[in-house]
Amino acid sequence: MAISVKQVEQVAYLARLELTEPEKQLFAEQLTAILEYAEKLNEIDTEKVEPLHHILPIYNVLREDVVQPGPSREEILSNAPLVEDGQYKVPRII
Repeated sequence: MAISVKQVEQVAYLARLELTEPEKQLFAEQLTAILEYAEKLNEIDTEKVEPLHHILPIYNVLREDVVQPGPSREEILSNAPLVEDGQYKVPRII
């Protein structure tokens, strides 16, 4: 399937590209070569080839979920600049 210069102009228009005439001709030739190669790949017999879901084996790489005790309230509040009644104290915003 050959790509015409007119088709390259249409794609360039949609992509908002300004191409010179030599560039249009070059891109038409390159796109035609790409499509011809893709057609060659369609000729390959893949009847006995199993489809792949992913090229590499996929497995969960996260650590096991283990319940652990967290820091105490006093430890957490020890970093706060202001504490009142066991809670963070912040300035009033109106």
